[in-house]
Amino acid sequence: MFKSFGWPEIVLILVIILIIFGVGRLPQVGGAIGRGIRAFRKAQSGEEEEEEKSKAKAIKEPEKGESKSEGAS
Repeated sequence: MFKSFGWPEIVLILVIILIIFGVGRLPQVGGAIGRGIRAFRKAQSGEEEEEEKSKAKAIKEPEKGESKSEGAS
């Protein structure tokens, strides 16, 4: 149904954005989009780091109570 966007479609979208927001607010909109993308990437990489830390911690430290109860039996 939809094909990839070509230059005419991209230019049309940019013109519509320019008409909607105006020249004065365009830098503000671009900055907001940039901050949103940076926050998304930071959150995404933060989740990956947290998963790696929790996996490494689980491997290094056995669960509490396991080693004590096994040794006492």
